[in-house]
Amino acid sequence: MRARETTSAPLSRPGLRGREAELARLRALVGAVHDGDRGAVVLLLGEPGIGKTVLFDETVSIARDHGFVVSRGRAEELHELAPLASLASGLLHGDPPLLAAADFADLAGHHDQRIWLVERLAQLIEERSAGTPTLIAIDDVHWTDPLSRFALDVMPARLATSPVLWLLAGRQDPRLRGDGPRTTRIPLRPLADAALAELARDVLGGAVPPKVTDLLEGSGGNPFLAAEMLTGIAASDGDGTEPPERLVLGVRGRLAALRPGTLEFLRIGSVLGSAFSLADAAALCGRTAAGLIGELDEAIAAGLLQDDGERLVFRHDLLRQAVYADLAPSARRALHREAASRLVAAGRAPADAVPHLLKSAERGDHEAVRLLGGAAADVLPVMPELAADLSLRALELAPPHTPLAFRVGEQAVTAQTRAGRYTRARETADALLARQPPLDVFARLQSALGDTLWHLDDVHELSRRTTAALAVVTDPAIAARLTARQALAQSRGADLATARNTGERALAAAERAGDREARVLALWGLGEIALNAGDCAAAVEHHTALSAFDAAFLPEEAVARTHQDDFDSARRLLRTAGDAPPRPAMLMWAQGNLNLGLGLLDDAEADLVTAERLEADIGVPNNRVNIRVNLALLAMLRGDREAAGEHLDVVRATVADRPNNGNHAAHQYLEAVLADAAGEHAAAAERLRSAQRDHPFTRWRLLRTQCVEAVRIALHAGDQALAEDLAAQAADHASRNPAVPTARGLAAHAAALAHADRGLLERSVRILTTGPRPLHLAAASADLGRALLTTDDTTAAAALTGAYEAYARAGAGFAADRVRTDLDRAVTRTGRRVAARPRPGQGWKALTASERKVARLIAAGHTNRSAAADLVVSPHTVNTHLASVFRKLAINSRVQLTRLVLAEADTETAPAGRVPGAGPITAPRR
Repeated sequence: MRARETTSAPLSRPGLRGREAELARLRALVGAVHDGDRGAVVLLLGEPGIGKTVLFDETVSIARDHGFVVSRGRAEELHELAPLASLASGLLHGDPPLLAAADFADLAGHHDQRIWLVERLAQLIEERSAGTPTLIAIDDVHWTDPLSRFALDVMPARLATSPVLWLLAGRQDPRLRGDGPRTTRIPLRPLADAALAELARDVLGGAVPPKVTDLLEGSGGNPFLAAEMLTGIAASDGDGTEPPERLVLGVRGRLAALRPGTLEFLRIGSVLGSAFSLADAAALCGRTAAGLIGELDEAIAAGLLQDDGERLVFRHDLLRQAVYADLAPSARRALHREAASRLVAAGRAPADAVPHLLKSAERGDHEAVRLLGGAAADVLPVMPELAADLSLRALELAPPHTPLAFRVGEQAVTAQTRAGRYTRARETADALLARQPPLDVFARLQSALGDTLWHLDDVHELSRRTTAALAVVTDPAIAARLTARQALAQSRGADLATARNTGERALAAAERAGDREARVLALWGLGEIALNAGDCAAAVEHHTALSAFDAAFLPEEAVARTHQDDFDSARRLLRTAGDAPPRPAMLMWAQGNLNLGLGLLDDAEADLVTAERLEADIGVPNNRVNIRVNLALLAMLRGDREAAGEHLDVVRATVADRPNNGNHAAHQYLEAVLADAAGEHAAAAERLRSAQRDHPFTRWRLLRTQCVEAVRIALHAGDQALAEDLAAQAADHASRNPAVPTARGLAAHAAALAHADRGLLERSVRILTTGPRPLHLAAASADLGRALLTTDDTTAAAALTGAYEAYARAGAGFAADRVRTDLDRAVTRTGRRVAARPRPGQGWKALTASERKVARLIAAGHTNRSAAADLVVSPHTVNTHLASVFRKLAINSRVQLTRLVLAEADTETAPAGRVPGAGPITAPRR
């Protein structure tokens, strides 16, 4: 017999022969989660029949013995399109079930908002697992439906601090994201010779003849195949000198002994999947369910099927595969196609028929194209990647020059764009246009392609194509959409007056046509044009109308209001977003911008990190460059040039991977800031000029509040002309926004630096005092204080003190230290003030104020959701804070956090036993 891996460990009981080491690891993981109150992921990986399900079942038993709440589910090959089917198979069953049916029904009602759905699902599991370890086990994870797969990618990280053990068994590594809890991979290899011998003794009940041992060589160490061979030997009462007739390939011989009707029944069942209903099989057989009872009894008696009370299940998928393999390919295709038709005729959802169509449909199958297109439309809101695949398959099947082909082709362009496959979407559209479709179809395709070209930042091509389509379009709604897209393209150009006129024409046309999509596009375009023109009031007007019409654009309205210094309205607006915002990443971006403007640097950082994570969750990082630029500028305020450099590296990589001219100015400005900090002043000034290459500096919205720093960089380089040009742009922006204190104050500050004018500095401080942005006021006050120092003016100390305290409150330690140096010169007692020292990187003192609040609430027993409600923030933000707390405190469980919080409270001096800087720890609201 061929030598295989051997083991000196004692052999386990029957069914687990040769799996002692793997079982020990699984037992240890269950114990670790039970004792450590922190999550973990374990992957059981291996070929069919290698023993995954046996170890899976044993782990479930061990977890139950340890007091775990158990959710045990199984993914199925033909249920890959049913949203959350794989998770639901376990979450809704159990004693008790992990989720109530009402909770899951509420989740299913929001399946088109996958970020919200996964967050809410995590909240429910977190609440259920509070104080009780939980096992979420899914077998055959390689067949999980896309929404369950998305949840498995995101939720382990979201629940990393809860005692949840994820047990996933499958043929391939699912490659979960690496930011979750520790992941243990347990690959199952062929059984060693000693284990196979024990398995043979278990089945045969005594000594194993040498020829049986030789026969087992053919199993390749696969325990299921070995067991099937041994069962056949035992049933034939032979010694294994020859493989019994019913043992061909371990399974096929068993089928030969069945009656023809039973074999047909099993073959049809194998087409329907590893689990199927008797009614579906009967329909496909053309018989009644009652008429199949004899065949069903024989299949169960032969050990091929089991009845789980709801459906018939092949005892192992290898058995199903063997039966399925006995069908001729043409027969399989025909049966799958017939199964799809019968499922549709029975009123089943397109998603139930689609898996069969993918295995059977041929070009020209109009019903298949229609069903695939319908399924793509159904899943587009929640899983655009799957929608793109389905619509492309429908396009392949559609006759090439038919209206049906162009209709599903348009759908494919839209789905691929939603999935972030912009280049492929453009290629699909161009291939369809090359077929020379009718003119109205040509216009529709160009309209659909408009969103793709916008994301590719190819505004020249967008303008060219919309102009061509507008020349031939006859449908008023499509004409309105094309006009709105033309306005968007013009918003990136120099002639914003023309762009505004185009946008107004588009809005009027949309209202006449009664087309919702055209109206959204027109309002969005007008808002973009107003922001690019620096007209903050008009931007608020258009974005308010847009968000009233479509709540998905509420973040844009909030951002427009922050540009107008209306922070109170922006804050109220963001709080109205509710528990299920349609675009949570954009909402967090808007919240981060608000907190950054308010000088709440710690909260802004958490918001921006959360926004980037939410974008990464759905795989469309459209705002990554802007997020990282803001995080880098925030790091520079703290004096952390290393972190700023790391953010710049991400920006460079993103720009290289996803070129977008719209990101050019922000990228170049960040390069300028870091070059200036490194003393490379000439290079920094050149970067500023590069940022202005397409448009003036203040045309870029992200950079308007950076004009003072840009003037400073120009002056460091000795480029007076550049400094004056930047100051003039700031003044021009202020003239458009006389009611916005930040615009007027920054213009005065920029001019003061460019022209060394102390009077303008004083004016800047007066104006900025009336605005909402403390860090801009601090910068102006610091420059005024330095100017006053040169004339020995006694008011210098007051200006510098105000600047210092504002920076210190914000946590801008580096900026505070720079002011502190000047402040020492302004006061008679130089030891009077202490420089703001940066927070350490580890330990309790490393936590921000917001992180301490979260830590105390979680230690008091709050869930992420109830802590978010107390703090009036998003649960996403609480999760970001909590991950940072665990990292800084070097802990991995909520139990450890509670101990640390209590110990910290004991060591701090606080009246009446209260923790300094915090209110009393309150019990969570349930």
